[in-house]
Amino acid sequence: MKAIGCMIDSATSQPILKDIEMAIPTCEDNDLLIKVESIAVNPVDTKIRNIMTSKDISPKILGFDASGEVVVTGQSAEGFTIGDKVYYAGSITRPGSNAEYQCVDAAIVSHTPKSLSQTEAAALPLTGLTACEMLFEHLCIDKSDNAQLLIVGAAGGVGSMLIQLAKALTDCTVIATASRHSSKSWVESLGADVVINHAQPMKPQLDKLGLAITHIASCQNTPGYFDQYVDLITPFGSIAFIDSGNGLDVMKLKNKSLSLHYEYMFARAMFHAKDRSQQGEWLALIAKLVDQKKIQTTLQENLGQINAANLEKAHQLLLTHKMVGKIVLSGF
Repeated sequence: MKAIGCMIDSATSQPILKDIEMAIPTCEDNDLLIKVESIAVNPVDTKIRNIMTSKDISPKILGFDASGEVVVTGQSAEGFTIGDKVYYAGSITRPGSNAEYQCVDAAIVSHTPKSLSQTEAAALPLTGLTACEMLFEHLCIDKSDNAQLLIVGAAGGVGSMLIQLAKALTDCTVIATASRHSSKSWVESLGADVVINHAQPMKPQLDKLGLAITHIASCQNTPGYFDQYVDLITPFGSIAFIDSGNGLDVMKLKNKSLSLHYEYMFARAMFHAKDRSQQGEWLALIAKLVDQKKIQTTLQENLGQINAANLEKAHQLLLTHKMVGKIVLSGF
């Protein structure tokens, strides 16, 4: 099968992407073998690439977001038949979706939204799962809360899903942050109630609007904004974040009795958690909401065929840290 390998270049000692040929993988009992049709690219791809060293002799197959067709079902895999169209975010401990075929635990897979193309569907899994876990398992926001949710870095993939899921499934007020005109327009189109600029001090902007933040979903530069979060959030508030926690002084949370949650979408699959099927259930809910027109795909850039050259373009776009929505590639 065709695949894109990430490997260390012998001439430069830098990680590069290269078109390679590999054997089609074999399913374990609980797996589905999926013929990959579309993939999306995430910051985690570039982070794994950048920590590779000369000790990494074999090519790594990166990629976590994908949509495709079931071609083989493992002996114990349930809920799917050959020919089903599915989408998922795979495990960080197994070969990824930058290949024609991928084996994935059936528990973390769902049928794709009927109203979307495979390309549109591929943009949703990783960010959708991350958003669901942040909102409902860490921040614990529900319909009865009179919550005021601040989403920092709201124009990116996770932020785009946080806005939509919060508006679709809760009654909270969604305050999104964006620092550019294009990102501000994007988050407003997704349903944000208020938009403020995270490039400027946030508390004065919130005070001027009369907003008292009860929950924070931090999607970028959490260490840089941490002191602002502690200052602007109400007592007994909750903060969830997805990026680096380096240098965070948790003792600053004490006086307001705040809670801090690290969201890592790969945890369930990595540790083969008993409740890992929750991810399949979250994806099924997202598909239902899409088909009900309550949320939309966050696809913004389609870079064409899945190959090393186009994947390199996607990685470089992510590294600008200016992407709105998601980047997708389709077809080998």
